[in-house]
Amino acid sequence: MEINDIIIQFIGSNNYSLSSITEGLINTTYLLEDLDRKEKFILQKINQNVFKQPEVVIKNHVMINELLRSNNYQFQIIEPIPSLTHQLLVKDSNGQSWRMLSFVENSITFLTAPSLETAFEAAKTFSYFLTIVNTEKLPAIEDTLPDFLNFEKRVADYKKSLKDAAPHLRKNAKAEIEITNQLLSLPDHWIEMEKSNQIPKRIIHADVKISNILFDQNHHPLAVIDLDTMMISTILYDFGTMIQSYTNTTYEDDGSAENNFNPEMYKVVKEGFLFYLKEKLTPSESQNLDYAAQVAIYIQELRFLTDYLNGSTYYSTKYSEHNLDRTKNQLQLLKGLREYLGSK
Repeated sequence: MEINDIIIQFIGSNNYSLSSITEGLINTTYLLEDLDRKEKFILQKINQNVFKQPEVVIKNHVMINELLRSNNYQFQIIEPIPSLTHQLLVKDSNGQSWRMLSFVENSITFLTAPSLETAFEAAKTFSYFLTIVNTEKLPAIEDTLPDFLNFEKRVADYKKSLKDAAPHLRKNAKAEIEITNQLLSLPDHWIEMEKSNQIPKRIIHADVKISNILFDQNHHPLAVIDLDTMMISTILYDFGTMIQSYTNTTYEDDGSAENNFNPEMYKVVKEGFLFYLKEKLTPSESQNLDYAAQVAIYIQELRFLTDYLNGSTYYSTKYSEHNLDRTKNQLQLLKGLREYLGSK
């Protein structure tokens, strides 16, 4: 089934324009304009190598939207648009799932925070979003990425990759392996807190990078997007990955980066994250925010290094040492964060 057939099932017309959106790393995304109705949409093919059950992705999205609407959410809501036969997913001839989403006009996104003010607004927006969706009774959100936040498994996967790695890969990553092994116990407290229920389960976004907020031309937030990874876990992960994403002064591909941690960005992101959530967090959550930031960066570094040692089979790479450069970048970021926290 050609993409034209998919589009016709959604808009019922051949009169459209289609352009690729390349910023996303997982799904295949297009901007679709229905020229008859003068209306724009987002068209996506869901990556079923990552999201094994697209139906669960859609079900969660609908459930979260209902939660947002029922709690008078103040930002725009991204709506799944049904096909002409009232289906939210359309399958092509290869069994791949496609969906259409509402489009927010005159919106822009950022790959990195352009200013401290914009970073604060982004963190505050996620804080508000997480406050709205975390009601007293959590809805039956299903996990779209099983074991994604199983840090015990992440560590075990790393140890296996280290044992099985080709000798030249171990040699190339010798310095990074040494630092990683020195910090191998860093996630232990997190794992123990989860096992002993010291931290509550909440709905989290799980992909809170700044590119998942749409802004207007004046850098005011319009919408939180990409709800595919939403799951029930610890909110510490969202804070940690926010710090991992926002405080890096360079791109994560930059293996030569030094002093790439921005302490001022850390302060404003933490302030923004706590803007709505401060009174809702338990003492165990509040007390472990700085720790969570370290763990999130370490786990991301661990994943890059694991993939490098496995021969780079998971992350998309452009050259042989790409994942090793990403590893080096995250280790520098973690070093900067730990030095900052030690000096506070």
